[in-house]
Amino acid sequence: DVELLESGGGSVQAGGSLKLSCATSLYVHCMAWFRQVPGQEREGVAEIEGDKHATYGDFVKGRFSISKDNRNSFLYLQMDNLTAEDTAMYYCAAKDYCWRREYNRWGQGTQVTVSS
Repeated sequence: DVELLESGGGSVQAGGSLKLSCATSLYVHCMAWFRQVPGQEREGVAEIEGDKHATYGDFVKGRFSISKDNRNSFLYLQMDNLTAEDTAMYYCAAKDYCWRREYNRWGQGTQVTVSS
């Protein structure tokens, strides 16, 4: 089974940047980043199929970039121009088959806190 391990979260001032990383134990074709605030539903941040086809949540507005390093089995999320509304636990996710609607592999999460 594939294992996912996030890193790179932390505290940053509004307008700052963070780069999240997710190490995977196996190559996965379709992966994503989600985020969740306590008491709220989890929301999709970005998805990537292969290493080029990416989609983003409407709230991203060009501020984030998802990418994969397939050789070294890493997923990244570059986040720029962060706002307090981006404060959340961020999760790396994968699915065994791209045709699946739901992601079935999850990391433990990494906390992102943005202060205004």
